[in-house]
Amino acid sequence: MYYIAANFHIHAHEISLPSTNPNIFTVSRLNAEVRLLLENEMGIVWLVGEISNFSAPVSGHWYLTLKDTMAQVKCAMFRGNNRFVNFKPANGQQVLVKARLSLYEPRGDYQLIIESMQPEGDGRLQQQFDALKMKLAAEGLFAQSRKRPIPEHPQRVGVITSKTGAALYDILDVLKRRDPTLSVVIYPSLVQGEGAAIQIAQAIGRANERKECDVLIVGRGGGSLEDLWCFNDEIVARTIIASHIPIISAVGHEIDVTIADLVADLRAPTPSAAAELVSRDTQHKTQAVGHLQTRLQATMRNYLNLRQSKIERLERQLERRHPRYQVQQQQQRLDELETRLKQALPTQINRALQSLERQQHRLYRASPTQTLATQRNQFSALEQRLVQSMRSHLTQRRHEFALSAEKLDTVSPLATLKRGYSITQTNSGQIVTDASHVASGTRLITRLANGELHSTVD
Repeated sequence: MYYIAANFHIHAHEISLPSTNPNIFTVSRLNAEVRLLLENEMGIVWLVGEISNFSAPVSGHWYLTLKDTMAQVKCAMFRGNNRFVNFKPANGQQVLVKARLSLYEPRGDYQLIIESMQPEGDGRLQQQFDALKMKLAAEGLFAQSRKRPIPEHPQRVGVITSKTGAALYDILDVLKRRDPTLSVVIYPSLVQGEGAAIQIAQAIGRANERKECDVLIVGRGGGSLEDLWCFNDEIVARTIIASHIPIISAVGHEIDVTIADLVADLRAPTPSAAAELVSRDTQHKTQAVGHLQTRLQATMRNYLNLRQSKIERLERQLERRHPRYQVQQQQQRLDELETRLKQALPTQINRALQSLERQQHRLYRASPTQTLATQRNQFSALEQRLVQSMRSHLTQRRHEFALSAEKLDTVSPLATLKRGYSITQTNSGQIVTDASHVASGTRLITRLANGELHSTVD
């Protein structure tokens, strides 16, 4: 059992593990171990998918996602490999990639490191070509030891090609010019399209049944990989291997290499060159040197083919140990951080603007102008309330005063006077209420409702 050390909060009394236990993984160690496991176990894979999320940062690396209708996988293609891609990848494009499975350790993301990329159509044909090539090479069918020697002075040459193609006329023209006495038997066949591989195999079979030729030339002129595909068919390859008549493969141009070229007893770079190889003249020694050179090249190609797989394995092992891998990991991390920085800057700016707006709003609310306006409104409201309160108070006081005045008027001496009564006082202001208290000769003042009367007591 393995324990992964991560950011979990566990109390000391709940679990106790020795810190020196080798089975306790850190996250970084776990990711490193998983990466090595994926790279060592899976090796190289071929994958068909649709490109999405394609990006090409200034570092020169490519990052993309390959997807189909059900799933997707992240991919990276570093600058050292993508410079050999002869087309510009675009989102939505179907491609065939050769890649190795890996893990991007900083995030723990499973991804593919792409080594080569082709459009899906050409890529599928190339993949089928490589698969058949590896299969036949593993069976030893490219070995020089099983190849039959080409007759040095053939008496009759068989030609398997299209009866209307330029290759046939080139072969006949070279043979007529170099050795007019050489007999030629033509086995017409389709050399392109559906059914061509079957016809080529049948023509080789007929030539072997008739036993009328010393050597066979099988080929056609140049074309695309798809045009030459019948010469990469397994049935043609195995028919060539089973032939009792030595076969020269002359397919396309010198740069075109087919499975038929690899299994044939001899490969000629062009149909015309094949005709020169079977027609000896005064330049025989030169041709012999060319023949040996061709055999040497074929031997070297076979050797290189056998060694290629081992070299690729060693390259993968070296790649995993090379400092460049760590540099690529860091470059990918740098590209990711650059992208995150570009995405984070607008967010930070927006946050700063929002904070500035909030501060401006708070400043506006705290502004003396705003405070004064608020206080003016409050003062005006208080003033109105005060005026209204004073008016109400005055009205109430007037009402109370009127009531008091009415009560006062009821008990007022003036009201009594108005009813016909009077008040008599001495000059000193003493009110006379008893006649016995007034001496003779005292001057009196009698107050009436209207006016006064002055009198003297007799």
